[in-house]
Amino acid sequence: MAVVPATQREVRLLTKPTGLPRPEHFGVVETPVVPPGEGEVLVRNLFFHLFFHVFATLRILIAGATQDTPFPVLDAGDTLVGAAIGEVVEAPEGSGLKSGDLVSHWLGWREYAVVPEAECTRLDRTVLPDPVAHLQQGWTAYAALTRGVELRPGDTVFVSAGGSGIGSMAGLVARQLGAGRVIASAGSQEKADRLRTELGYDDVVVRGAGPLAEQLAKAAPDGIDVCFDNVGGEQLRAAVDAARPGARFVLIGALSGQLAPEGTGTTAPVELDSLPLIHKRIEMRGFSSDDYDDKDEWTERFGAWLRAGEITFPHVRVKGIENAPRTLLEVIEGRHIGAVVVEL
Repeated sequence: MAVVPATQREVRLLTKPTGLPRPEHFGVVETPVVPPGEGEVLVRNLFFHLFFHVFATLRILIAGATQDTPFPVLDAGDTLVGAAIGEVVEAPEGSGLKSGDLVSHWLGWREYAVVPEAECTRLDRTVLPDPVAHLQQGWTAYAALTRGVELRPGDTVFVSAGGSGIGSMAGLVARQLGAGRVIASAGSQEKADRLRTELGYDDVVVRGAGPLAEQLAKAAPDGIDVCFDNVGGEQLRAAVDAARPGARFVLIGALSGQLAPEGTGTTAPVELDSLPLIHKRIEMRGFSSDDYDDKDEWTERFGAWLRAGEITFPHVRVKGIENAPRTLLEVIEGRHIGAVVVEL
């Protein structure tokens, strides 16, 4: 059995913010490593991630609006939660887990986690070439594009927040599935240029660089067939304007509200003209990949694409849990492209 230190570090919510959080709302504290109880697994975390959508979930938990999530409210003094990859240190007999196994779970933001056995998922080290690749949210993108809208070869696809953890994977997956043209949105011209060169988007509309509807009409003069929406708000309205007859919309997130400086981030109101929805026969669907249990299909396909060099996992690695709070704020500000992963 691996030697377990007496203490470990974790990130806690020190005080509940009003609006978007600031550095003083979080702290890294040292706590004892607690031995696992009956039915629990002790895991040494290797990585945890800080995507937009993870933060959006955290904001909902901090606000106390957890009715539609399986997670508890986060109060001052609580340790943050998020997806993590780690190695088993100690597991109960008969659990099917042993020391050294690679597992995923939801108790990130700490160096060691005591996780209920039922909430640990054993990962095959041979399926993906790098353990950190298990933290991509490509399954959400793949499921939305194959189950939610059934992307067709030649489709023109618009991905709002195309540089986010999910959005960056959606753009790459759409291309692999045969999309003819893939367009993204970004928050700055610098980021738009990077999305073109690093992720291969055909065009990028820039928030704040002029009316989005006009930009999208120029980027997709023949209209869009698929909208993979992470944002809502003005970007969703622009996509409706640009939609071709029979366009399919899959709604994944609502960052326009979830990352709004004011309020709690738990609402994302948007006004849409219903007449184009009717006249163009637009299909619009809220979507969660949690409704599907065939994730292995994606993992095997993603692994094959990675090994063949046909796809990448866009991500940034930040070393050390002490840098996690600062990096979270950088994620909120949109400084990074792809998933942002803390390496422990």
